[in-house]
Amino acid sequence: MKVSYLNDEFFGRLETLALNLRTNLAGFFGGKHLVKTYGQTVEFADYREYMLGDDIRRIDWNLYSRFEKYFLKLFTDERQMHVQIFLDCSASMEMGNPKKAEFAIAVAAALGFLAVHNMDKVSFNLMHKDKAINNTGTIVGKNAFFRAIGELENIEFKDDTDIASAITNSPNTGTNDGLTVIISDFFTESAWKKAVDYLSYKKRQVMLVQVLSPEEIEPAYSGRVHLVDSESDDISDPKNLKIRITRSMQIAYEEAFKDLEEDIRSFCVSRGAEFFSVSCDKPFEKTLFGDLLKAGIVG
Repeated sequence: MKVSYLNDEFFGRLETLALNLRTNLAGFFGGKHLVKTYGQTVEFADYREYMLGDDIRRIDWNLYSRFEKYFLKLFTDERQMHVQIFLDCSASMEMGNPKKAEFAIAVAAALGFLAVHNMDKVSFNLMHKDKAINNTGTIVGKNAFFRAIGELENIEFKDDTDIASAITNSPNTGTNDGLTVIISDFFTESAWKKAVDYLSYKKRQVMLVQVLSPEEIEPAYSGRVHLVDSESDDISDPKNLKIRITRSMQIAYEEAFKDLEEDIRSFCVSRGAEFFSVSCDKPFEKTLFGDLLKAGIVG
């Protein structure tokens, strides 16, 4: 799949942005994220009294000459974070509107670019059934990132996805070292909430991005239709229906859709996770430069 968003102009517009991650994450040395702990950068942060065992090279002798007490200079610490992106590759992410899959891939690519642009590591994990497949490894630097982009454009969207199993069985989710992004339409019977709980237990910062098509947000179907589950290979599946769409059914769908959105949003609030729902017919810049900027995820 050739993704129209992924070009030099697209990535050029991202050069001015950065991912804003929580300051209480541990991460790895050598990055650009200021954290609450003190470290070895050249930027002064504070003083504290000397304690037995401290490095005497950090004593401020000017203060000792004034107060005849030993004080240590404290400096800010900067860490490199690991941004892990889990992309739902089930059939529903492309069925009926290929632009939905393009949009989801573009979100993954944009967040990955922001990570490497700010000296963070990034991993792309493609969720198929109960597995999260990482064909590009852990990416550091823009050269490695652009080599990995081709893998994203070759994604095949098919079958269903068990988000909870794919993430909890992933071999290297990390602990307290960065951001995990889950990109999906969340139209699934999978217990995806278990994945969020697992990541919260691992002290990861979590963000859910729901990508939808206009037809899913406000369907315009009427009359007799044949509804087919795109993620089922069984034509006799009871979810495949021939029905007549009435106005009362449309109203019921609207109410069920609102309930789904509110359930996801309230659950994320209870777990300290971020949640964004975007429509693939909206300009991509509005999502990235609008919604995420307003929420403080990028800046």
